[in-house]
Amino acid sequence: MEHPHDTDQRLTALEIKASFSEDLLEQLEQIIIRQQQQIDLLVREVADLRQPSTDGGLGAPRSLRDDLPPHY
Repeated sequence: MEHPHDTDQRLTALEIKASFSEDLLEQLEQIIIRQQQQIDLLVREVADLRQPSTDGGLGAPRSLRDDLPPHY
């Protein structure tokens, strides 16, 4: 037969584990929120990059070499 003291110790250990689990869950939720914000920003940036150029380039594909300084 189990002693009440053993039950109290097991209950305390479970409460501690539950508390750590709640803290970890909150941290993970915050990470997910931050990552979703970053994903949303990146999706908008990619969409902007895919838009045709409005600077008179007539939407022609650009080369990355066009952005290099003249000394390259």
